[in-house]
Amino acid sequence: MTDQVRIEGLDGIVPPDATVTVLDSGSAWAEGVVYMPATGRVRWSDIPGNRVLEHDPATGTTTVHRAGAEFPNGRTLDLDGSVLQCSHGHRRIERDRDGVVTSVVDRWHGARFNSPNDVVVGPDGAIWFSDPSYGIIFAREGHPGVREYGDHFVFRFDPATGRVDPVVTDVEAPNGLAFSPDGAVLYVADSSFVAHNPAGGNRHVRAYDVTYTQRGARCKNGRVFTVMPVHVPDGLRVDVEGRLWATGGDGVHVYAPDGTHLGAVLLPEVTANICFGGVDGTQAFIAATTSIYHVPTLTRDAAQRY
Repeated sequence: MTDQVRIEGLDGIVPPDATVTVLDSGSAWAEGVVYMPATGRVRWSDIPGNRVLEHDPATGTTTVHRAGAEFPNGRTLDLDGSVLQCSHGHRRIERDRDGVVTSVVDRWHGARFNSPNDVVVGPDGAIWFSDPSYGIIFAREGHPGVREYGDHFVFRFDPATGRVDPVVTDVEAPNGLAFSPDGAVLYVADSSFVAHNPAGGNRHVRAYDVTYTQRGARCKNGRVFTVMPVHVPDGLRVDVEGRLWATGGDGVHVYAPDGTHLGAVLLPEVTANICFGGVDGTQAFIAATTSIYHVPTLTRDAAQRY
């Protein structure tokens, strides 16, 4: 590995002989990476290219899953194995089941969302998603538009009742989301910068205690969990040991549940997202600007459903 591509301080978290490899290059801005257990493929978006790509590690080939995809961003697997994704172009959360894309939720009190960015499924099956405005302020990421509800929230959608609630309202530009293994803590990346905050933005990940009620859920006791060393945080994942994997300007940084920085997978590109997958769930796939990187680990995603 070169000085720009290296693993630092992750003893016991990745194998001692682990190396970082590039699976695919050629995206303009790679985002929304997810592993597809049914096919063994890795799926992601090239947002400015307005296309969805898939890589087959078994054959080393990459194909276009969907062109003219309306600028999808973050993804996760729902409880039934279908793919939930955030559409900048349609300003909604949508479901891709076997190539058929349908809307899940696109409004709150009659107002369209801004441009949903990341999505996770809570322990009760509710769909949580962040809603900054990148897709309506940057032409390369969507379509020009206005903030119809006038802010940037994290929302919770309950498929059983159809209820939509804002659950985090104090983050300037909520981006990556992840739950602790027991679902009691929600981590939210704040990716605000001059586009949202002329004073310079934030570089922190916030944590919230989650309480589940008959009417839904509440996020309380918001606090700064960590400040990223380079650039703003983006996509997040939590492993089964409760460690947070946070992407940022120079790769993926790994933090203990108490916020202690444990190490990093350092890359030469701004890094957007990460997922775990592979047959045993221990393979990490990282979307970073032009490329999809792979690194083996000794852990799995806390929310992995296969």
